[in-house]
Formats: sequence, C-alpha cells, structure tokens
Amino acid sequence: MKAINVGIIGVSGYTGLELVKMLVSHPVFALTYCANTEGETTIAALHPSLAGVCDLSVDKVDLDRAAASCELIFLALPHKTAMQTAKGLLERGVKVVDLSADYRLSQENYEAFYCEHEDIENLSHAVYSIPELHGNRAEGAQLIANPGCHVTAALMALAPFLDQIDLGTPIFIDSKTGVSGAGKSPSAGTHYVSVNDNINCYNIIKHRHAVEIEQHASDLCGNAIRVTFVPSLVPMTRGMLACVYATLKTECDPLVMMEMYYADKPFVRVRNAPPHTKMTSGTNFADVYAARHGNALVAMCAIDNLMRGASSQALANANIMMGLDETLGIPKIAYVP
Repeated sequence: MKAINVGIIGVSGYTGLELVKMLVSHPVFALTYCANTEGETTIAALHPSLAGVCDLSVDKVDLDRAAASCELIFLALPHKTAMQTAKGLLERGVKVVDLSADYRLSQENYEAFYCEHEDIENLSHAVYSIPELHGNRAEGAQLIANPGCHVTAALMALAPFLDQIDLGTPIFIDSKTGVSGAGKSPSAGTHYVSVNDNINCYNIIKHRHAVEIEQHASDLCGNAIRVTFVPSLVPMTRGMLACVYATLKTECDPLVMMEMYYADKPFVRVRNAPPHTKMTSGTNFADVYAARHGNALVAMCAIDNLMRGASSQALANANIMMGLDETLGIPKIAYVP
C-alpha cells in the first residue's frame, strides 16, 4: 500500500510525543512534517527519549509547507489556536484530526464555555468520533473532532445503558485523572508539592467537559441527558477512571449489557471486576465494568488519558478516516509494572 504522508502541528507536548511514538512505526502513515510555535529544533531535542529513534526537524508552523508535505495533519494545539490552524489547512485541501476542543461542541455550547468560535463553516461538518460509539462515521471525513479524555471514559461507561436509565433521576459522574492531563506547562496546581500525597476535585459541576458529555450522550440516545460531573486530580502521571452512577428503570444484568454492546470491539475489554488504570497504560484499551445494587447502577471505564483519551484515539480515527483498519499502529501492550 502506498504511504500516506502525515504531520503533527503542536509536537512539543505530551500528546504530540505519543503521536510521534506511534507514527514512527505505523505501516501506512509516514511522518514527514512536525511543527511548533518556535521551530528550529528536532524531535529528539524536544523529546530526548526519542534520540536514535526519530530525529526529524521541527519547523515553525508554515501552513503552505505543511500542505505541500502532508495529506493529513494531527493538531495537538490549545483551543482557539487549533481552529485558526485547521481552517487554513482545510482551505489547502489537507485533512485534519484535531485533538483540541474547538470542533467538539455546538457553537452555542462552545462559546458558553470557551470563546467566540472563529470557524463556524467547518464546525458544521466536523465529525465527532469515538469509534465504538459512532462506528465508521469518520471514514472519508475532512475534519475529525477527537473527543476529550474525561468525555471518552464517561461516555464509554454510560453509553451501553442510555436506554436503561431513568432520565428523570440524577446521573453522577466521578472522573479521576493523572497529572499529565493538565499538559506540559507547569502550574501551581500541578506542582509536585501540590499533587504528591494528595487528591483534589476541581471545577466540580461547572467543568467544561460536562457539557461535552451531555451533548454527545444526548445525541447517542435521542433524549436530553443531564449529568453532574466531578473531576479529580490524583497523584499519578497517566491514567483515568470514570465512574458513572445512575438509576435503572428496567431489570438487566449490567455486565451482560456491556458485553453485548461492545461485542467484537477490538479496543474494549469488559472486565469481571473493577478495572485498574495501570492495565490500560500506554494503550488504546478501554477497560469497562458495571454492577447494580437494586436499581442503582455503577458503571466504570479505565483508560490512559494521553492515549485513548487523546493520541491513540486520534490515530484510530485517522485510520478510519483514510479507509484503513482501525487498529493499525495502535499499541496494545500496557506499561506494566
């Protein structure tokens, strides 16, 4: 099969690093262009762990050069910057997989939680995709909105039960994440002395990922979904565990429901006990589990926040976009111990 040239803009951060690690050994995608805001460096200089593995030059962002070099670009950029870059790439005929929030929400929801949207035209045809929940809708797309990490874990725990939940009762989501989810730039809240031996909730109820969960859960089931979302920062580098609490309106075996819903999905493992985040570390696996106590449902999903919550899911979506096997180049062996 002919190689497909791809690039990464925003290669300096953790998600950019994970993309490089997968793309250097991808059987079809050829990494030919990397860029950040400064340029004039190399991949190995930015990420010393890749010395002797990848020493591509890293340029200052140049959309004309990117378009000349690549058929597809991954954007690992902050919100607002991503949409400005995506718009220029799409105008030049380049396909885009965007890891930011810029194309994940309706204009109304986006502007309520982020900023004024500057690319309404492309927002209208962006494809939001969790492959297990949305099938192959990404195939042939020009622009993919890659879902957020909290949202991916929460929706994958919740989705099998959307038809079984009493929507007149509260849905609570408790999602715990490793510190890498805050990004590479240091802050007081992610400083070692703030995180070590500590767990803290942040942006409870009003977190902007709550509206992403609500919008896309509502789209999946055709009814308005409202959730109470509580994220927590835990003292580990990577990993995420989302626990969903809801009320069932029907008699069902939750594990059987999950097994039926995720049958033949290569990156979902239905566990017989609550999942451990370590079992998914460095992979695209989503490990799910559910139990009930009377009509009370507990459903959970463990993922790697940098992988399934960002980079490996972006690569799976890119594979589907380009008509390839979803699993190509995707890591399956966890970082254990």
